Amino acid sequence: MLFVRPARLADLDELERMARAAQPVLHSLPRERRALEPRVALSEDSFRAEVEFPGEEFYLFVLEESETKRLLGTSSIVASAGYAEPFHAFRNDALIHASRELKVNRKIHALTMSHELTGKSRLTGFYIDPSLRDEDNAAAAHLLSRARMIYIAANPRRFSTEVFSLMLGVTDDAGASPFWDAVGRKFFGRDFEQVEADSGGRSRTFIAEVMPSYPLYVPLLPADAQRVLGEPNEHTLLAYDIHLEEGFEPDRYVDIFDAGPVLTIAVDKSASASSGELRAVRERGPEDGAGAPYLVAAGGAHAFRCVIARLSGTRADGAALTAAARAALGVSDGDTVRCVPLHQASGELP
Repeated sequence: MLFVRPARLADLDELERMARAAQPVLHSLPRERRALEPRVALSEDSFRAEVEFPGEEFYLFVLEESETKRLLGTSSIVASAGYAEPFHAFRNDALIHASRELKVNRKIHALTMSHELTGKSRLTGFYIDPSLRDEDNAAAAHLLSRARMIYIAANPRRFSTEVFSLMLGVTDDAGASPFWDAVGRKFFGRDFEQVEADSGGRSRTFIAEVMPSYPLYVPLLPADAQRVLGEPNEHTLLAYDIHLEEGFEPDRYVDIFDAGPVLTIAVDKSASASSGELRAVRERGPEDGAGAPYLVAAGGAHAFRCVIARLSGTRADGAALTAAARAALGVSDGDTVRCVPLHQASGELP
């Protein structure tokens, strides 16, 4: 059975394997072990800490197969984006250029460097094994991605009231970005992948030092750069759809490097908060019907676990879980679990 749990230092070998396989580079999962180890240690400290408000905490989750103990994915939460340095994004503004004399009134879109996402909690570091990326295994991707929002909804003091996620923008087969070639390269003089690796998740001082401080008028950009503005990369469409199912919406921001979309949500409007319910665990019996798929989480702030299971009935009927699900969650009969409907039409349950 697949389940999500916090990463541990004991996972370093598997985490290093996934970090080296991830394309593009995951800022939250450095490829070099000497940089990866302190990130995992920070995550362990963050899960153990008693937190009253979000700060420099970083939460790293892994997707594990219970029988083989193999790790098949990672995802993470940055409690406060840009905690040490401002988080940079382009804000897509609509400016009015008008002349009464010429009877001209035009709305022109312009991109302005913004720090307004600084301090908000951020979902990042999503990587799932290639064997689980097709439609038949979409449930695994839902589990790995949406478990983060269940954790946030269950532990609101640890996070901001708004959460955002930065989606990868459009690139070609060679990894080149039309938007970067039209904008960023003019200022940095470097390839997209090189600056992407150096950016530290959009919170480095050199970004503000080098990128333009004045608005960029969108109509003045090349057509191919305009066309990809706010468009997700085809390889992230599954992750994009999962965010939409949780309730995220595209906002007025785009990534400063590849113009990928920024999705935002108020935590209390998310499916994990608004549709979640607490149920008492009981043993699943032959009288329990097939039921609908749910994300089921337990363990509180320090020992979080999440699985997908089929539940029937209402909250009063409890959560009838198989022995495998109870073992993965570390719960017994009578314990309380948080349940969120998956609302997925396709994909076999793990």
